[in-house]
Amino acid sequence: MSDSSRDTAEGAGWGTAERGAYQRLMPSKVEKLSWLDPKTLWAARNGMVATWFGDPTGRTRSRWVAQRAAAGAPADKVIRRDDPDRFSFMVIGDPGEGDDPQYAVVPGFLKIGQDTRFAVVASDVIYPVGSADDYGTKFFRPYQDYRAPIYAIPGNHDWYEDLGAFMRVFCDDAPPLAPEPAPRPLTKAGLRSLLWHRPRPHDGQHLAAARELRASQAQQAVQPGPYWAVDCGPVRIIGIDTGLLGTIDAEQGAWLREVSQGPRPKILITGSPLYVDGEHHPCAIEGGGTVDDIVRDPDHHYVAAIGGDIHNYQRYPVQVDGRTLQYVVSGGGGAFMHATHTIPHISLADVTEKDFRCYPLRGDSLAFYSRLYGRRLRLRRFFTLTEAEATAVIAERLGIPPTRTPGGPAPVTLRTRLVASLLGAGGRTSRLRLPVRKIYTQLFSPSSATYSPPFFKCFLRLDVTPEAIRLRCYAATGNRAQEIDPPVEDEVTIPLT
Repeated sequence: MSDSSRDTAEGAGWGTAERGAYQRLMPSKVEKLSWLDPKTLWAARNGMVATWFGDPTGRTRSRWVAQRAAAGAPADKVIRRDDPDRFSFMVIGDPGEGDDPQYAVVPGFLKIGQDTRFAVVASDVIYPVGSADDYGTKFFRPYQDYRAPIYAIPGNHDWYEDLGAFMRVFCDDAPPLAPEPAPRPLTKAGLRSLLWHRPRPHDGQHLAAARELRASQAQQAVQPGPYWAVDCGPVRIIGIDTGLLGTIDAEQGAWLREVSQGPRPKILITGSPLYVDGEHHPCAIEGGGTVDDIVRDPDHHYVAAIGGDIHNYQRYPVQVDGRTLQYVVSGGGGAFMHATHTIPHISLADVTEKDFRCYPLRGDSLAFYSRLYGRRLRLRRFFTLTEAEATAVIAERLGIPPTRTPGGPAPVTLRTRLVASLLGAGGRTSRLRLPVRKIYTQLFSPSSATYSPPFFKCFLRLDVTPEAIRLRCYAATGNRAQEIDPPVEDEVTIPLT
């Protein structure tokens, strides 16, 4: 097994390394998606519009679900597979940018997933707005050689065009929804309709050709809707749709309570993680209650909740009524990297720094961002930290031992402390309070302006038996060494009995 980032700097992707062969998989012309581009931000405005003028997601989702039911989808929205008691599946979150960071994940994903029964995309299948004609280069092409079905739950970006393309691809080429009556002008609904981003008139004309890239019978999967359950072997996997703003409607909430009944062990897949960045986000259900209330109920027998949306890996083993629930963030499947160095010292729900895991390591995240902003601001000599310097200053700020110290820890200087502060590095006492830390995280988000390794991407493999689930997080740096032998960055065995 190759070194991971916890073992060596080379295992993290630093140093002079041979770039991977992933670029051979890419189309000859790749659109460089940047979240700093005003056109991109304007196209992706629906989340902000929904915040200002009301979120129509629940009503639209109900219409999609009713349409699928009328077309013959099972009323309980359960996909019943014939997997054996021992099988494996993959989870990949937030993949769909269609550029180097996404394709860098593909070789390792294909190698580790070659014997798995299916895969699940956890949130944001397609960036920036879930357009149908983006599925060719951002879904069908990268995963054309994955020889098993792929299920998906939508993320907020898939909802930026009212989920039409997602439903066409994953729900048996669902036809468009009939238009609703125009709302009255000068109302919130009227203003929302005026500002709302909608698909281009001829979007999807290339979708039929793109489907040919994953046309074999073994690759086909039809979902009953944007949320679903899969009975596979000894477990039930439940995927929920958290829409534009990270909540679920009352109809979906009632369904979730129903399919969570019974003794079968369950795994939740959600577009909005329940524990993330050292905070608890239980996910509100319209009409009362939360998703986490359902997950924590001992009668429902959940063992894990895996969420996308945040573009890195985190794991929180939370003790609930004498049992351990694994709360996982897995959104590192191909979009730009969200920082981990802004995560404060972990102490919540009995989870401590000793229990917490993240990838990239906070020191690697800080080194990555320091190099990025050293280039952007043309202050490389001041901003750029070596991975050893970044590791040392993170250890000092959090009051924890350095994760790796080959040759001993680097000295922590005034400059390294200042750069760490400017880049929003978390502290032992959470020096950056929540609103400020969120501002730092957004301000210093790298968008997709990095096209050379290490990318610090990741994906999951879960091996299921009647006794336990083995969950492993694999890294994809974009370097050849990690393509040939993807390193395991985290591993946990989850008992089912």
